[in-house]
Amino acid sequence: MYNTLLFDQDVQIARITLNRPDRYNAFNEEMSRELMAVLKICRQEPGIRVIVITGAGKAFCSGQDLKDVEGKKRSLGESVERRYNPMIRMIRETEKPFICRLNGVGAGAGASLALACDHVIASDNAKLLWAFVNIGLVLDSGSSWFLPRLAGHRKAFELAALGEPISALQALEFGLINEVVPASELDDRVAAIAATYAAKAPKALGLIKRMLNKSFESGLEEMLLMEKYCQEIAGSTQDYQEGVQAFTEKRTAIFSGK
Repeated sequence: MYNTLLFDQDVQIARITLNRPDRYNAFNEEMSRELMAVLKICRQEPGIRVIVITGAGKAFCSGQDLKDVEGKKRSLGESVERRYNPMIRMIRETEKPFICRLNGVGAGAGASLALACDHVIASDNAKLLWAFVNIGLVLDSGSSWFLPRLAGHRKAFELAALGEPISALQALEFGLINEVVPASELDDRVAAIAATYAAKAPKALGLIKRMLNKSFESGLEEMLLMEKYCQEIAGSTQDYQEGVQAFTEKRTAIFSGK
């Protein structure tokens, strides 16, 4: 169905695999279009509760395929706004958890794609790299927003201005990812985390994501009001009633998403 990625759904968990392993899963025009198409499906399909993004082969995503644009006259700003910014917005605005299975190098827009996810689990041989500066460019695809918030201003400037790769363990130390596991354990760990999120109340998870997104640009008073608003929504769901009943009955809650 797709030429540059694989897309499948196992019960409530969708899996997107960037599938250009011969190009280290670098973005060309077609992959940008196809990824946006499946992201829209994930957003709209109520049966999908969790989305896992990963790469085929040795790499996660090496960013823009420079061979795809070599010799072409184009506006880089227009290209970023048309191809990459919509993907990042879609991931952040979709009120479902996105898990990055960081199986190898994530560079440029690929590194941004990883940071846009809500939970990043990396193989111990994975790396992140913001190499824009090495070809005379600047951060894009959201990294100028993610990096300073996750790693702090000084570390963000270092990573962006030096353009040197960091290991998965360094990324963990800098607060860019959630955890590092041996490559042989990556699939099991991702599956376990995805199943854990899938078992949570979907509306509550979506509201939590909305609130945390908003918190970066909001003062305390604004967030207190948003908490009031979101708690009212969450408290009106059947899942809240199920959660309370399960707690009193000392059993695991089964959330329907209603």
